[in-house]
Amino acid sequence: MSFQFNFTIGETESRSAECELHEDSPNLINKEENSEANKLPLGDEVQTGTTDNVKETELMTSSCKTNTFNSGNRSHDCLAEEKALATEHKPPEDVSKALENKIVESISGLHFVNVSVVEMTLSEGDSYSENIVNRTVTSKSDLISGVYEGGMKIWECTFDLIKYLEDHDIDLEGKSVLDLGCGAGLLGILALKRKAKEVHFQDYNSTVIGEITLPNALANCDIDEFSECSEEEHSLKRQRKSKSKAGLLSKCRFFSGEWSQFMRLMQNEVPPKKYDIILTSETIYNPDYYNALHDVFQNLLAKNGTVYLATKSHYFGVGGGVHVFETFVKKKEVFCIKTLKVYDDGLQRQLLSLFHENKVC
Repeated sequence: MSFQFNFTIGETESRSAECELHEDSPNLINKEENSEANKLPLGDEVQTGTTDNVKETELMTSSCKTNTFNSGNRSHDCLAEEKALATEHKPPEDVSKALENKIVESISGLHFVNVSVVEMTLSEGDSYSENIVNRTVTSKSDLISGVYEGGMKIWECTFDLIKYLEDHDIDLEGKSVLDLGCGAGLLGILALKRKAKEVHFQDYNSTVIGEITLPNALANCDIDEFSECSEEEHSLKRQRKSKSKAGLLSKCRFFSGEWSQFMRLMQNEVPPKKYDIILTSETIYNPDYYNALHDVFQNLLAKNGTVYLATKSHYFGVGGGVHVFETFVKKKEVFCIKTLKVYDDGLQRQLLSLFHENKVC
């Protein structure tokens, strides 16, 4: 069986278009995150609403709500407020619907939907207000800052971290795990397979969560549960299961929105949410976004928790990378940061861990 994957293995220096990330940057968080709009006390101007499948928490001013979207003509402050939307997405009651018109592929025991098929379906009729596929086609870019943040790609370093977690038998059993900037959600899905107590998936775009992450989680829950069934049993059990949520889904929650507002949403829970493990891939490419990322780590990582971060050593044209991020972290004096592994094939990549300084560095 052949598979089509939207990622590259063994990148070389010559592939500068992808490495520079001026168009292909994953999980971009605008530097407006660090604006005055994000310095509001917790709970300021919070409104909540509930639909059948979506629970929303909005931190937006009324002046921005009344404006139509046109990023080319908007002020930075207003754009930052528009993006300050943290949304929790609920799985459908009939889980089979999330996998309708999806082609499921596999690698390393992980199942995920074919992104090209999803993009084609969305381009024909995008039910999401983001309309990210048509916008990226129109702009001839794989990323539009503040509109689409690269979550429909599976980035190479994700597989570095998956392999490391498996090869080193990292203990995830019974742990509370966050897949930050999750995209396809493969890191969080691996945590589920390794018996995590709960896994939260976060990505900037609601389209990514609804059309990629959530279906991927469903595909893995579904396939695992029926892997030992006969063909006859499989058909009958799948029919019964389609009327209720997959068992593993009870451990999952799904969120869209930018980092700082997702952090505030979790802090507003009772008790405030803390994660034992935070998994994240290719999120340190731009130094302008380090404050927001560090704030998530500082406020949501449990006292004895660990961040596992996969990254390229340097992102050309953007200025981010391991050295710059390590310098930033050390100046904050909150975390110890260690290099776990270096990959020298093609463009150099690294795996890092962060943990609070109360632990032995």
